[in-house]
Amino acid sequence: MNTIDLTPLYRNSIGFDRMANLLDAAFRSDAAGSGYPPYNIESLDESRYAITLAVAGFTEGDLEINVEGGLLTVSGRKQEEGERKYLHRGIANRAFERKFNLAEHIEVTGAKLANGLLTIDLVKEIPEAMKPRRISIGSDALEHQRDTSHAA
Repeated sequence: MNTIDLTPLYRNSIGFDRMANLLDAAFRSDAAGSGYPPYNIESLDESRYAITLAVAGFTEGDLEINVEGGLLTVSGRKQEEGERKYLHRGIANRAFERKFNLAEHIEVTGAKLANGLLTIDLVKEIPEAMKPRRISIGSDALEHQRDTSHAA
């Protein structure tokens, strides 16, 4: 298994530990990933995304979606079907767990299951304080605040 040394990233950067850990985890999971279930990641517009997983044979009760610390985890565990005698079994109903790293400010807004496809809706909601703003030259925000408070 090939590994990539991320030490140079740590030498010249401050506060990028999470990014380096994400890269390292991505390389490890690609090498060990099973590819099941297949999925798509779609950009719907500038701030909306969707992840669609092919989960044929699973019901809503068989699936679980969790978000914790910027990590979206989708898992499926099929309930026992009882005594069925298959001549051929080509539909994989095996248990699975898929993990997706979410960037900052990405929130899961919902999920739906239709026609064997689980679609998870995501939106990027940047807080007002993080949005770009224009600063006027020659004005002080504190001074501007004082001027408006005296006018009242």
